[in-house]
Amino acid sequence: MAETDAPQLYLVTPRRFELSAFAPRMAAVLDAREVACVRLRLDAPADAIARAADGLRDICHARDVAFVIEDHWKLVGPHGLDGVHLSDPRSLRDVRKELGKDAIAGVFCGTSRHAGMTAGEIGADYVSFGPVTSDPMLGNGELAEAELFEWWSQMIEVPVVAEGGLTAETVAELRAFADFLAVGDEIWSADDPVAELGALLG
Repeated sequence: MAETDAPQLYLVTPRRFELSAFAPRMAAVLDAREVACVRLRLDAPADAIARAADGLRDICHARDVAFVIEDHWKLVGPHGLDGVHLSDPRSLRDVRKELGKDAIAGVFCGTSRHAGMTAGEIGADYVSFGPVTSDPMLGNGELAEAELFEWWSQMIEVPVVAEGGLTAETVAELRAFADFLAVGDEIWSADDPVAELGALLG
């Protein structure tokens, strides 16, 4: 990715939310900012995930925003989703075979260059690395340093996503190297997620 390019925005939902309350908050962010993709990441029973998939899909597609689901790839076809984000790269080969080449298939690879390169070879549409800041609640304590994104942007053509603990400082540092910035928990706990996103992106 050229240093003159600005990374695209990739929204990630909270792990827990009430659809009726969250949907207008997400819509407000989509109306305020240009967003490339939204990821549904919801820890809930299957029926609640399905309802959220339908409701948020319609909001995204009305604004020409891609909508993917985390891990639950079997919902992609029945619910008209654009693809899946896999939290474990080991399942990518089978998922890609099942969903076909037209569906989006992205993979979280932690801090592993090897996992990222393998995912790209198998057919991932993007890989994501993170977390990018130290937080005891994120990952296993290892960080995806700026050097990883810089190396990837110079050596690998597969788009790369930075996620996990983004701050204004890390956004400024990664802006030249990441193709996408995945923003989620950084903004959803705020009273005004649109304003919080503006402060994060600068």
